[in-house]
Amino acid sequence: MTVADHHMVGDVGFAAWKSSGAGEAGFNRADVIEGARRAFFDYPATAKGDVIVAEFEGRIAGWRARENKPNYISDIWIDPACQGRGIGSALVRYFIERIAPDGFKVAKIHTRATNGGAIRLYERAGFSIVWRGEKFDAELGIPLEKVHLEKRLG
Repeated sequence: MTVADHHMVGDVGFAAWKSSGAGEAGFNRADVIEGARRAFFDYPATAKGDVIVAEFEGRIAGWRARENKPNYISDIWIDPACQGRGIGSALVRYFIERIAPDGFKVAKIHTRATNGGAIRLYERAGFSIVWRGEKFDAELGIPLEKVHLEKRLG
C-alpha cells in the first residue's frame, strides 16, 4: 500500500463497514459513525504489519491487514460495489498462504456476529466459529456481539 492509496483504503473500509452494519443497533448514532469514519481514514497511516490492497478494474476494491499477531487476520474490507466477485476469498487465501509457511498451526479471524456475509466467507475458506460473545469496541464506544473463527492449517 502506498501513501497515495491511503484515502481510497479509508473510503473502501468505511463503505464496507456501513454496508455490513446496516440496521445494527448503535450503528446509526452520529458519534459511532464518526468514530468509524475516523478510524478507517486514520488507519492506513498508522497500520503496523501487512496491509495489502486488491484492485479490480484499475481501482482499489478491497484491502486486508495482518496485525498484532502473525497468525491473526485483523481486517478484510471489500467495497460493497465489488462484493461477490471473489475478492474476499482471494484476500483470505493470500494470508492463509503466508501464515502456514510461518509455522503456525491455526489461523484466526474475528468479526461481528451480525456480519453474516463475512462469516459465510470465512466458513467457505475453512474457518469455524470457536467463540461468540459480547466485546466492547473502544473505537466505536459500544458493545458488539463478536465471533472468533479459527482454521487449522496443514
